[in-house]
This record gives sequence, structure tokens and C-alpha cells, in this order.
Amino acid sequence: MRLVFAGTPAVAVPSLRALAAGPHEIAAVVTRSDAPLGRKRVLTPSPVAQAAEELGIPTIKTDRLDAEATARIAALDPALGVIVAYGGLVREPLLSAPAHGWINLHFSLLPRWRGAAPVQRALIAGDRETGASVFQLVAELDAGDVFAEERYAVPWNATAGDVLDDLAEIGAPLLARVVDGIADGSAVATPQAGEPTLAPKLTLDDGALDFSSDAETLRARIAGVTPEPGAHTTVDGARFKVLRAAASTADPIPPGRVVASGREILVGTATSPLRLETVQPAGKGAMPAGDWFRGLRVENPVLGS
Repeated sequence: MRLVFAGTPAVAVPSLRALAAGPHEIAAVVTRSDAPLGRKRVLTPSPVAQAAEELGIPTIKTDRLDAEATARIAALDPALGVIVAYGGLVREPLLSAPAHGWINLHFSLLPRWRGAAPVQRALIAGDRETGASVFQLVAELDAGDVFAEERYAVPWNATAGDVLDDLAEIGAPLLARVVDGIADGSAVATPQAGEPTLAPKLTLDDGALDFSSDAETLRARIAGVTPEPGAHTTVDGARFKVLRAAASTADPIPPGRVVASGREILVGTATSPLRLETVQPAGKGAMPAGDWFRGLRVENPVLGS
């Protein structure tokens, strides 16, 4: 078939490469415009745009699938549109422009976690299983019939970034098989079953840590908001990020209080302490929690102070 692929971040690249290696023609890749990155704010193509250039596939760079973008895509006469984390909504008339419409690789087991941040919301909620789903795109958010899914057990203490990387690799061959099935007429989609839950985009406030919460709630939030927007608090009025933390069986300590116990750096919660593993103080890079603690000039440090 003749395809159009829409995607932007690194997690969409494995799917693009899998489709490019298959029997179908990718007429164009649709991706968001170059964005300023780094301290010098250098305009940089998206990971998908970079991969498309390597593969020799033309790109359509647009931040909105508006009338102009719709006309450019429709002019390619694609049989199928494929979207993986593009970062924008496909609406009519673009939704119906390809003969087979659009399919979407989504990183959850639908209908759980419909929306922009399914992996992050799943981890914050403490889900121990998630997955990848390929479904028919419809006007309602992530509500279309599902062609295929792959279940995934969340590794203990994995961050959202870790899980997204895994699901990107798991989802790419799943997506390619569905495209092949649509091409040969064997693909069958079934309606979603169950009560939907929503996964809206995270804000900076979602990363705020409240050490009066229990240890597992805090651990899950840290995992879910890493790497973006990041789990954050303060120490002596300065911003402080927690990049990795794990459960501890140590005796309780006051919420927010940080202590050294052997080689472990512990922070108190409403239940058992958390073990701080990797942190990032204001103005510095990521570092082991032990290195940060040994360099402190604050006695009896308290996170959230």
C-alpha cells in the first residue's frame, strides 16, 4: 500500500523504520516543525524527521494538520495513514482522506488511558501492566476499534521514559503486522470493551512531590513523571529534582527528612522511607544521591523546605 506516516518524537522512530523495511511505500512523513533545542536554542529537526532523511523519505513539517497540510497529504493519494505520537489531532476531512483511513499505535491497553500521556498516567496510578494498541482512528479521542494489542509487565521501578522506550520497540512490529493485514484484507478490528480512563498531558504541577504522602504513591509519581516534566521539590528554598527513588524497608523517619543510613540516602514519607538513588540539585547535573548528600552544607536537610 501507499502510506503516509505521522510522528515526531524518538518513540515513533522504531515504527517508521519497521514500515520502511516492509513492502509498503511511504509517500511522505508528517512531523512537527524544527524546534529550538539546547542552551543555544538551535533549530533541530524532530527525531522522526531525522530518521526520514536517513531513509530518503520526503517530509511534511507542520505543527497543525490544517487545511494546507490536509491538501498536501491528500494530494499523495495514500491508501492508509499511520500515526505514532505526532502531537496533533487528525480531523475531518483528513481523517477520511486515505482509502483505509488512519490507524494509531497507542501506548496503553485501550480503553484504559486514552489521551496524550498514557504511560505516565499508568505509572502514576501504580499500574503493573500496560501495553501497546493499534486502533482505527475516529473523531472521538482514542476510541476506535482495536486491531491488535501487546501486553507489557511494567518492570519494578522503571520510569515512564524506560517504559516508553520498551513499548516503542514492542509496538513497531505490532503496527507493521496490522498494516500488512489491512493490505491483504485479513485485519479485523474489535470495539473497545470496558470503562475508559483518561490520560491528559502532564503539567509541571504533576511533578510536585508531597512527602506527607505514602511511600508507594511517591515512588509511583516519581517514576511516572520522569523524565518529563520531572519530579521536583525544594531543599532550603532551592529547587531539587528526584530522578530515581526506590522503596525501602528502613524504619520510618519524619516526612521529608533526609538521612544517611549506611550507604543509603533515605527520605521520610507518611509510611516507610524512600531510598533516593539519583537526584539533581538546582544548577547542577544529575548525580548519585550519596554524592549530593555528602556535599551538603545544610544540617538535617528536609525536602520540601
